[in-house]
Amino acid sequence: QVQLVESGGGLVQPGGSLRLSCAASGNIRGTVAMGWYRQAPGAQRKLVASIQTGGTPNYSDSVKGRFTISRSDGNNTVYLQMNNLKPEDTAVYYCRFVGFGVGVTWGQGTQVTVSS
Repeated sequence: QVQLVESGGGLVQPGGSLRLSCAASGNIRGTVAMGWYRQAPGAQRKLVASIQTGGTPNYSDSVKGRFTISRSDGNNTVYLQMNNLKPEDTAVYYCRFVGFGVGVTWGQGTQVTVSS
């Protein structure tokens, strides 16, 4: 099993920044990819950014140039640096882990609200 602990959400004004963190523990030796998804009220959960082991980051068009995903293998954590936030970025952000033999694991979600 894999456990994910997310942190870093909150309320920020338009144009502001937030950094999300997701720490993975448990059976993580076969990590394939980690990433962030988001779900706004009444909408489907959608990819924000992901990064495969040994691969390059992948971003949704709506966040390219504003968000940066990074991964620290030393502490098994994936980060999402979010700059120039817009009201349409408001959503619950979920961390997603994919690993050999363990499949897909989701974090509990962290709320990001962009409002003046």
